[in-house]
Amino acid sequence: MGKVTRATAIVDAHVLLVRDAHVLLLKRQNTEFEDGKYCLIAGHLESGESIVHAAAREAFEEVGIRIPAENLRFAHVIHNNSGGHRIGLFFLTEHWIGKPSNSEPVKCSSLEWFPIDKLPLEMIDYQREAVERMFQGSLFSIRGWRR
Repeated sequence: MGKVTRATAIVDAHVLLVRDAHVLLLKRQNTEFEDGKYCLIAGHLESGESIVHAAAREAFEEVGIRIPAENLRFAHVIHNNSGGHRIGLFFLTEHWIGKPSNSEPVKCSSLEWFPIDKLPLEMIDYQREAVERMFQGSLFSIRGWRR
């Protein structure tokens, strides 16, 4: 039996701000990844932080709000191999402190609320897929794997 190589993956935290059956999406620009498309609040897990802290940090960095850890509810995980080996954890909240605003205008051209059941076609594919599955009751999805 040959040597087994352990997998490594980038871990992402995604945050759905939900208000009146609408979700907040950001329109990307100048990022060199999916520019012109809508996305959730999201970012990479950094060394030494919990995934919940990463989600709250990203929400503050991107839209200037504070989310206490107890207000972040785990909603979905995607094991994604389309465009690199990633594990994305999705958290949902209806309760935050502050008014969402564009805190990164160089990376984001606008913030818009969309009905959860009518997400824009111009959304990052794997995020759209995860959100749709999440609201169908699925906690897990897999994308881009052949085996």
